Amino acid sequence: MSEITIEEARKFFENSFSDWIKELDITITDISPGSATLRIPATKRINRLGGMICGQAIMALADTAMVFAVATNAGSFVSMTSVNMQTTFLRPAEGEEMFAVAKVIKSGKRLVYGEINLHMGDASKPVSHVTTSVMLL
Repeated sequence: MSEITIEEARKFFENSFSDWIKELDITITDISPGSATLRIPATKRINRLGGMICGQAIMALADTAMVFAVATNAGSFVSMTSVNMQTTFLRPAEGEEMFAVAKVIKSGKRLVYGEINLHMGDASKPVSHVTTSVMLL
């Protein structure tokens, strides 16, 4: 299994994701086998009343992060689709930037189970926890 570099991941992101996801200004900050960390800046465009990041942007970031965790687990960018996503919002997402740390928990032949922990700058205070199942196509 070959390792995916951050540069390869960034190129895949630019060439494969919908424009509206790219407009969120997501940055891939770290990848390793079965894991990926992505960052998104808090902007007026994705903030809701009160200055917190909206749930839709949080879920889009989590789902995108899982794509890269699954790819690094597989060793390549394979076709996949999200099957299930359970999101728990733990506290308001207030701050300047949000990080999503996605990890593959269990990988089968066709189904991959993972979790994504999201935090604002300070990793000790999670704002959301997501569990997800992804089907390899």
